[in-house]
Amino acid sequence: VASRATMSEQESLRCSSARNRGGVQRVEGKLRASVEKGDYYEAHQMYRTLFFRYMSQGKHAEARELMYNGALLFFSYNQQNSAADLSMLVLEVLEKSETKVEDEILECLANLFSQMDQNSPERVAFVSRALKWSTGGSGKLGHPKLHQLLAVTLWKEQNYSESRYHFLHSSDGEGCAHMLVEYSASRGFCSEVDMFVAQAVLQFLCLKNKNSASVVFSTYTEKHPSIERGPPFVQPLLNFIWFLLLAVDGGKLTVFTVLCEQYQPSLKRDPMYNEYLDRIGQLFFGVPPKQSPSYGGLLGNLLNSLMGSGEEDDGTEEPPEDSPIELD
Repeated sequence: VASRATMSEQESLRCSSARNRGGVQRVEGKLRASVEKGDYYEAHQMYRTLFFRYMSQGKHAEARELMYNGALLFFSYNQQNSAADLSMLVLEVLEKSETKVEDEILECLANLFSQMDQNSPERVAFVSRALKWSTGGSGKLGHPKLHQLLAVTLWKEQNYSESRYHFLHSSDGEGCAHMLVEYSASRGFCSEVDMFVAQAVLQFLCLKNKNSASVVFSTYTEKHPSIERGPPFVQPLLNFIWFLLLAVDGGKLTVFTVLCEQYQPSLKRDPMYNEYLDRIGQLFFGVPPKQSPSYGGLLGNLLNSLMGSGEEDDGTEEPPEDSPIELD
């Protein structure tokens, strides 16, 4: 009897979910007709009314689906403002319904992002809120999968510096390397081919992502048309990075110290390299944080606070949001 009752419960749930779906489809049909006629304002207001009705009834899945499809519909008619507004309502459902983070939802969010006007302030607001939701509203920097999807979209738009930022917070070292090869070939000088990958490796290491650091290095040096196969490489900076990755695996402080001393001429090409290496020394080789700033006064204090020196590191701490390791 119990199993029959359970089955009938499941059946009734299925029927009610099918009914709801049918209801949503009927409503969507009417709204689509309004948009096709060019009644954008009325259709937009109707979407919003339905959103609040569904939310008050606890119909979160229906609200999310309706807003998502509505946003795509408005995007297809180039109604950017209405589409961006409904995209924000998709996020509101996710935040209020405590929906679990799943790849399918992250892909929907990335799809909305890809259709937004590249220069709109709404796009910036959307991405920042989506990343916050993807890590449970915590201070962390966003779900790696969402970062990866955003990085790929920005790469297609040839927005290399923004794409690079999101690749750094993903776990896709290979995708990052391919993007950097294109970035270097289209925007960089021949003399900088080694610097594109050196910066990425050092920043991945500052973010404690040793695996992506290795993958981005091996893929970039293999795929870049201007880099002869190595190791050893023609460019000293590439040899330094190769040795550094080996040293990080070994964890021997003396090896790290000698490496940094021997390659100072190459490391002086970018004033940030030694700052990154100070942080890498703390994370992988047990070097204590510097007590006095390497630069005097305000600049020194600023750099110290950005690089996280002087803070206790429990092995789980994320770098602060405005850390230079996130910048170009």
